[in-house]
Amino acid sequence: MAASLHNSKLAFIGGGNMASAIIGGLANQGIDKQNIIVSEPWDVNREKIAATGVRTTTSNIEAGQDADLIIIAVKPQITKTVCQELGASWSHRTTLPIVVSIAAGITLDSLREWLKTSEGKTAPIVRVMPNTPALVGEGASGLYASEDVKESEKQLVDALLGSVSKATEWVDKEELLDVVTGLSGSGPAYFFAMVEHLIASATALGLPKEQATRLAKQTCLGAGQMLVTSSDEPAQLRKNVTSPNGTTYAALQTFESLGFDEIVNKAVKAATARAAELGKS
Repeated sequence: MAASLHNSKLAFIGGGNMASAIIGGLANQGIDKQNIIVSEPWDVNREKIAATGVRTTTSNIEAGQDADLIIIAVKPQITKTVCQELGASWSHRTTLPIVVSIAAGITLDSLREWLKTSEGKTAPIVRVMPNTPALVGEGASGLYASEDVKESEKQLVDALLGSVSKATEWVDKEELLDVVTGLSGSGPAYFFAMVEHLIASATALGLPKEQATRLAKQTCLGAGQMLVTSSDEPAQLRKNVTSPNGTTYAALQTFESLGFDEIVNKAVKAATARAAELGKS
């Protein structure tokens, strides 16, 4: 197995937004684009990716035939077909590639079964739950590996996801990926909903929407930056902004009286439960 991304052959099965984001992150790290091949059936997506300088094909088998690392980046409903096609084509290989699946909800057991070769061998597999901020290089990813994934292979996957994720967290139980889904996978939408409502509230109180939008965006960007760079816990940062009986205190008291903590708790639990349900189906 190649020791690093710089001398690994990488194959992406699927050329959508997440694949494009990771490819862009790899290019920024100086990875040779000729070591990357993307299998994508749709002409528009394939031409867009080809314009970045990587190799493209319409054949999953061609893309995966000699790759060291294969990223399954297709919709969950076609993952089975893709994996079975790849597994059936690997009978000639003495060493199987590492397979990284970002197909939401597809369990390790399913992937292992679908990727079996004619001799009954299965590639080492890593499941990943990324999130959409990866599109701007600010992602957060949860990862879970099959038992046969070596530490050196985990480091390779870390480097792959690290090209677009500022946080890559390995979990020790597969079901915890559902929690990651409820937290960071779906989390950007919670964040956007909060900003949406902040803008609507300020606009209803008379502030022009354009001004409210600019102020809300920068407020959330600045607060996020403080969360990342400060050594203080989120609770302490909240306290630092909250003067006794001041404006922030009045707002937070309203949150508390309306059960804000329970709303967030129920939301994360609902997303986690739905992720588990999708995995079983």
